[in-house]
Amino acid sequence: MPHEPVTRTPQMPAPKRGQIILEMRHALSEKCEALGRLVALEMGKILPEGVGEVQEYIDVCDYAVGLSRMIGGALAPSEIYGWNSAIGLVCGNPILWKGAPTTSLSAVAVTKILQKVLERNKLPGALCSLVSGGADIGEGIARDPRVDLVSFTGSTEVGKKVGTIVQQRFGRPLLELGGNNAVIVMDDADLDLAVRSILFAAVGTAGQRCTTTRRLFLHEKIQKKFLDKLIAAYAQVKIGDPLESGVLCGPLHTKTAVNLYNRALRDIQSQGGKVLYGGKHLTDLQGNFVMPTITEISHDAEVVQHEVFVPILHTFTVKNLEEAIRHNNSVKQGLSSSLFTSNIENVFKWTGPSGSDCGIVNVNIPTNGAEIGGAFGGEKETGGGRESGSDSWKQYMRRQT
Repeated sequence: MPHEPVTRTPQMPAPKRGQIILEMRHALSEKCEALGRLVALEMGKILPEGVGEVQEYIDVCDYAVGLSRMIGGALAPSEIYGWNSAIGLVCGNPILWKGAPTTSLSAVAVTKILQKVLERNKLPGALCSLVSGGADIGEGIARDPRVDLVSFTGSTEVGKKVGTIVQQRFGRPLLELGGNNAVIVMDDADLDLAVRSILFAAVGTAGQRCTTTRRLFLHEKIQKKFLDKLIAAYAQVKIGDPLESGVLCGPLHTKTAVNLYNRALRDIQSQGGKVLYGGKHLTDLQGNFVMPTITEISHDAEVVQHEVFVPILHTFTVKNLEEAIRHNNSVKQGLSSSLFTSNIENVFKWTGPSGSDCGIVNVNIPTNGAEIGGAFGGEKETGGGRESGSDSWKQYMRRQT
């Protein structure tokens, strides 16, 4: 018996679905600045990042429109979050979106924009539906056999539970979980380029991106010089209202995040590390503001093994690329990684079978961000899911031979 949402979905060809996605793209573009401000107000991202978040969605719509001319096939209902909804829709799926309980306004605003486009095309607005609530709502989605695919973005701990529940009913989980991303800077690297890249990758979004740089491996020949440059750059970071021009670091999202920041600082001290810069909760500012922090600690310290969603960057010294790769791969997460070097031999080692074990492997660019045309996701406890580009669209469809 087909699922009820599918029986009510018009059996339109993929190119027609692409035209509707194109209309959604234009509707989102018209509200890009306003949506970006809403993201900044709710989440704490600086305004350019809030607008950039919406622009990513717009870019994925562009990608999905092109995809609509290359795909065909049957429908499979799915639950995916907003950033991926364009590809889910162009594959013919109704979308059920559950956002974070603390960012409901952004979710409502986007959903209303998409529903207006659907209704203008004589399609039910419910094809893009939104539910709000806590863990009980999320668990209900994971357990519901009518939801063939559940895409979850969040912590590894919760992702394990979601994946297990969905697999128990032979559903399809798509998991994008914790990252513990590292950058390696070799002695032949462009140091100024690396400093600029790491600064934004570690401090941007106040360290609250899945692709935030959290570990930094420095070749022993440039370690001191590089840290001096990086600390000087950190000292110039303006912290404050994310809507204010010139601010690079806004607040943490919740008081819980501030508590995690303070706990991590205590763990660093107790595990033999030291704070080279920052390490303060800025209680004089109204809100959840903290100083972006640089530490020096052993690569195998317990606090380094886990992703803490705050702007703390752990630094380490290595003798060669082989040692850096081993340490990069030593944690249980495997989302994004980057190498700064001018040596092409190093590049081949880094991107080869004995190189980084992450899902995203970069050279001379930071760990944060993603090209929408490439598959986004990671290995190991990051979950193995792939979203956005390449052939990721196949996950949202049934395969028939």
